[in-house]
Amino acid sequence: MKNFRFSLGFLTCSLMTVQVSAQNVDWPSYGGDNGSNKYSALNQINSDNVSQLVTAWEWDSPDNALVADIMQSSGPMLRPGPFKSTPIVVNGIMYLPTTYGQIISLDPASGETYWVFDTKTYQDGRPTNLGFNVRGVAYWEDSRKTRIFFATNNSYLWSIDSNSGLPDPEFGENGRVDLTLGLGREVDRSQYGVVSPPLVSNNKVIVNSIVIDGPRNKEAPPGHVRAFNPHTGEIEWKFNTIPQVGEFGNDTWLEGSWEYSGNTNAWTIMSADDELGIVYLPIGTPTNDWYGGLRKGDNLFAESLVAVDVKNGELLWHFQMVHHGVWDYDLPAAPTLIDITVDDRSIKAVAQISKQGFTYVFDRITGAPVWPIEERAVPQSTVPGEQLSLTQPFPTKPAAFEPQGINDDTLIDFTPQLREEALQNIERFDYGPLFTPPSLRGAIQFPGWAGGGEWHGAAFDPQSGLYYVPSASGPIVVQLTEADPSESNLIYRRGGARSVSGPQGLPLTKPPYGRITAINMNTGEHEWVIPHGEGIRQEIISKGIIDPGPVGSTHRVGPVLTESLLFFAQIDGDRNLLRAFDKASGLVIYEHELPLAPQGTPMTYMVDGKQFIVIAVGGRQDARLVALSLPL
Repeated sequence: MKNFRFSLGFLTCSLMTVQVSAQNVDWPSYGGDNGSNKYSALNQINSDNVSQLVTAWEWDSPDNALVADIMQSSGPMLRPGPFKSTPIVVNGIMYLPTTYGQIISLDPASGETYWVFDTKTYQDGRPTNLGFNVRGVAYWEDSRKTRIFFATNNSYLWSIDSNSGLPDPEFGENGRVDLTLGLGREVDRSQYGVVSPPLVSNNKVIVNSIVIDGPRNKEAPPGHVRAFNPHTGEIEWKFNTIPQVGEFGNDTWLEGSWEYSGNTNAWTIMSADDELGIVYLPIGTPTNDWYGGLRKGDNLFAESLVAVDVKNGELLWHFQMVHHGVWDYDLPAAPTLIDITVDDRSIKAVAQISKQGFTYVFDRITGAPVWPIEERAVPQSTVPGEQLSLTQPFPTKPAAFEPQGINDDTLIDFTPQLREEALQNIERFDYGPLFTPPSLRGAIQFPGWAGGGEWHGAAFDPQSGLYYVPSASGPIVVQLTEADPSESNLIYRRGGARSVSGPQGLPLTKPPYGRITAINMNTGEHEWVIPHGEGIRQEIISKGIIDPGPVGSTHRVGPVLTESLLFFAQIDGDRNLLRAFDKASGLVIYEHELPLAPQGTPMTYMVDGKQFIVIAVGGRQDARLVALSLPL
């Protein structure tokens, strides 16, 4: 093998010919496959030997060397956040993005860097919402070439030659497309970006977006989803998440609000059935998150699961989980494509978890619910000008995987005194069942905007039909205030969104505060539920309370499944852990100490006959990948 290194602008490469072993098993997309199952049939690491895992290699992000210089020149606003990347492995080569937007090619057996391409995302300042925040890349190939596609926080889509690390000169302008163009409106780059990997399906590169969550005005960038030609970068179709004049759903935006309202974006991971030619879009909340008086109506396709034809972007079916959303209950995670058998009927299904703690399950061809979903009456708003939907959809199966609303069943009750103090703590707020709306007084929302389910998503086991969902409990208070006309043309803005304390520094609600739920998707029943981690167990005991057992930590990243094991990583107290669970029972088989806090969802692959588990840890000035394997 010949190796040579060179520099060209902001590129450092090592070009090489890689001999791919027949003993290689790839992880070709963010969720393992385009169906986001997060499953691999690998079993070299199993329940008998998982306790023997050792660190095979560690890789330090090149961002680490940039942080000090960038912050010195530009200040702390450009500090990178947690390292949330999940690598892919294709044809025995690993690819991933860094938090600052550098694209990397690695040897997955050793962690040796092949090439680095720097998109220089940080030169455009701090990105919208969470700042520097990236999840992954996508791979595409045809008979002539192979490409890595990456959408940046500063709103560009890059096409990079997977072998050389050079931008494709035939794609867009010098290898990139400006994503702020072609949306039907002028878009401020500081309010628009991308955090999730593109989705490659049927020779289309499909790109979503993240849009500013706390706008000053009713006008905001729209979250329309687009498909690009992988050769040229030309737009092949655009699906308007806010329907325009003449399109289905436009009449759900009253008083012309479709024209200026924005957001309604699919910020999280998308999925696709490559054989059926269907793309599944999990859509978020419209502008603004907490007050909808300037966008009356149900607001399709906000907070909907939308199925579109991959060939042309035409709507096939949709289901709206929240009508006229004011709770920031955007769809947070990738839809999971699952094959199940319900009442002796084989169904190609799609499962969507939510921040509310629901799992919605549909026939992924027709959109018909697998189990009934009922419209039920919900509380109404007291805020002037707000017109909420009288009902919201409630799945009858599966049962919710998180408690919902503030009531006798959810408030902390370790002792009568603690319960009484909890009641006193909440009396100054509005509270009640799920979908209690934001108010001028302040309303408790439970689950809060962080879920329930979150972006890490769930994993499906095709062997057992079990669906593994990590979740967390965390009530928040949402309070609206009148907008200052000199600063905003909104009527009401979010005046505060904060956690609400319980008695004596304890949580407001009963444990567990983090849990893992295994749902049998053939029956719709919960197979088992366990607290996810020890959590604040010792703190509770120290207050003289009887040991409650593990109460669960609110920190979680996504799962990865193998033939014999379920893996989750977590910050649990002062411990950074990767845990291996028995899939059938939820019992912890092994805990592996990680050097830094886990941030990205783990993945697994085999190269040269050796299975690895890789996870992104740390961030800021110490971001790295950790690869674990057996000491073969």
